[in-house]
Amino acid sequence: MIDTAQHMDIDILITGGTLLTMSESMDIIENPVIGIRDGKILFVEKEGAFQHRANEIIDAPGSVIMPGLVNTHTHLPMVCFRGLADDLPLMDWLNNHIFPVELKYVNREMVYDGSMLAIAEMILSGTTTFCDGYFYESSVTRAAVDAGMRAVLCMGFSDFFTPDIYDQSNNIRIAERFIEKWTGVSPLITPALFCHAPYTCSPETLCAIKEISENAGVFYQIHLAETKDEVKIIQEKYNRTPVRHLHHLGVLDDKTVAVHCNWVDEEEIRILADCGTKVSHNPESSMKLAAGVAPIPRMMDAGITVGLGTDGCASNNDLDLLREMDTAAKIHKVISMDPTVMDAKTVSRMATLDGAKVLGLEDRIGSIEAGKRADIIILDMNKPHLTPLYNVYSHIVYTASGSDVSTVIIDGKIVMRDRILLNMDIQDIMKRVRKIADEIKLQ
Repeated sequence: MIDTAQHMDIDILITGGTLLTMSESMDIIENPVIGIRDGKILFVEKEGAFQHRANEIIDAPGSVIMPGLVNTHTHLPMVCFRGLADDLPLMDWLNNHIFPVELKYVNREMVYDGSMLAIAEMILSGTTTFCDGYFYESSVTRAAVDAGMRAVLCMGFSDFFTPDIYDQSNNIRIAERFIEKWTGVSPLITPALFCHAPYTCSPETLCAIKEISENAGVFYQIHLAETKDEVKIIQEKYNRTPVRHLHHLGVLDDKTVAVHCNWVDEEEIRILADCGTKVSHNPESSMKLAAGVAPIPRMMDAGITVGLGTDGCASNNDLDLLREMDTAAKIHKVISMDPTVMDAKTVSRMATLDGAKVLGLEDRIGSIEAGKRADIIILDMNKPHLTPLYNVYSHIVYTASGSDVSTVIIDGKIVMRDRILLNMDIQDIMKRVRKIADEIKLQ
């Protein structure tokens, strides 16, 4: 329930419920009082008398308050291909289905409309920050700006013909222009660069794009060691495994985010750890494509920072990071035959503070602490499937889903209240994407 007060000393005051701060100390506060002004968390206080005056008061008894979720790897416009080509291995799925339809149907308008639908889906399921890589990434960026979503946007590159880059010899200038265009435009937007994979990018492309990212001080993301086929292809071509190949080229460092990493050995884990490379774990996509299961517990033991991602909706097929948390916890238990690995606290951190660390945003988001930006979600726990409640982390990881999120705040602005999106016409967005799907069906 939200009440309006006459005074405006504070923009938003949140009271009641249970707060998961997701700070380094993992504090849990019952009946907290959280003050927000100018997009920033001013204070986090424990229950007690308070004299704060606010423009809006959110009273949240029976709810869990926690940082907004951080999705470290997406291809947002691929919501337009959701369910288009399922139950196929990765290389068949990519080469015979996804790549052809992308060449024919991907354009600026499709990318914008698909991104708006994906952003709506993410907000509705509690994600407040995402990292994306796709074609026409400026259209994804415009969608994020229009929706008021925090994002790391990666211009994508490969050595094959793409819908938005007809001449790969222009890659360097295109990368530089993208970073120049979006740097400083909005405090919510961080530009970055994305090389598709070692098997679609030559060493020259991998190194050139990395050099640009280094010069600009931005992140560099790449699919890495996703399948056995990829390992075989790179081994045969360069006489090295994918991780060793990138290490040899010098593109692995603390501003590189490696996505998937399903097929890495102990030495490669040490390489990633020594280089400070971050990892985005996307278990549901890898499961659906039978690509493999990354050795995440061993990576974390080695000191690698790991965040969660959903990947695109053509291979997942949703953007619900709460469901991804459940999968991430369970898949490693059965693979290792150890029920204690990937416990609920660990997975909760992966989706919040550790995800922020993967994207270099931990000084701004990922936990609810004074001084950080106010990216906050509230989950309604007064539901049959969430009753009774013994361990709040357990419920978040193993029981809750995106539909339990009632309120979403991004940078101190309420973007969803009582499951109603405030900045987006969801019916119109769905109508536009259905029109895109109708065109694809006619192929």
